[in-house]
Amino acid sequence: MKTSVVILNWNGRKLLEQFLPSVLQHTLDHKTEVVVADNGSSDDSIDFLKTEFPQVPVIVLDKNYGFADGYNLALQQVHSEYIVLLNSDVETTENWLSTMIGYLDKHPEVSAVQPKILAQKSKTQFEYAGACGGFIDRFGYPFCRGRILESVEQDQGQYDSIIPVFWATGACLCIRRKDYFEAGGLDARFFAHMEEIDLCWRLNARGKGIACLPQSMVYHVGAASLTKENPRKTYLNFRNNLLMLYKNSRLRSLVFVFTVRLILDVLAFLHLLIKGKFDNAKAIIEAHKDFFKMRSDFKYNRRENLSKRVVGHIPTKFRGSILWNYYLKGKKTYAAIFR
Repeated sequence: MKTSVVILNWNGRKLLEQFLPSVLQHTLDHKTEVVVADNGSSDDSIDFLKTEFPQVPVIVLDKNYGFADGYNLALQQVHSEYIVLLNSDVETTENWLSTMIGYLDKHPEVSAVQPKILAQKSKTQFEYAGACGGFIDRFGYPFCRGRILESVEQDQGQYDSIIPVFWATGACLCIRRKDYFEAGGLDARFFAHMEEIDLCWRLNARGKGIACLPQSMVYHVGAASLTKENPRKTYLNFRNNLLMLYKNSRLRSLVFVFTVRLILDVLAFLHLLIKGKFDNAKAIIEAHKDFFKMRSDFKYNRRENLSKRVVGHIPTKFRGSILWNYYLKGKKTYAAIFR
């Protein structure tokens, strides 16, 4: 097989029933396979697949390894040139995959691509997790073409150009298998959230390109496992973001970045307290505590990442602050910030 589309499933029988047919309709050919990797589900996902989609290979993992290691373990069992990490809550469209594979075939310097991601429940609106290509600012805050913090834009074709990006969303990530494993794959210690940005940071630093191809388009439900307000999600986002910064930032910027982040995270904590979201506020404290506990386990990875870095400043990393632009300058769209 040239391409393997791997859907990681955890108790997602209803999502598979709703979205797997569109994936099969728009994907299968003699060079492509669609595989479901089951992450220790306790529902009837596996029986459902065997009954309704017997043509779909199923990789059965013995427990829930999280998004990161679940994919690492599953992808070790496929051997295609290209692999696609596809969420189970994604509706595909015609030519979604052939567009991305065709681009990678013609651009060997590019390791990974993503399509335009629109909201499945509001199909003219960008989807929060990925939109039209991902970036981060100097303090580690992710944002997208089409989504700055909580402001999500309508898709009016304003971002239909192909551009290099800092990160491609794990909701639909098409990547060369060789580059995935040479860069170390997704960091299993993250469990979930920020792991694809961490992987893309490593790829960027090692001179590999990442791009968004708006000519390929999918619709994503989003937050199918953990809602945006879930304290567990708050915890993972804050903890993993700090770990990612520690693993990948150069020493000369690390002290300044962490000092500013501490101040900003205290403000985020106070904001949540004022809004009465006490569990989410507590999650920020727990994230910082666990970051400091875990930091020593990442020293080797930090040294390795810095030793394999071949570029200075990564061009797709925003040198400024997205919070400054959003809250103080009132610039709430990608186009307003990067005219």
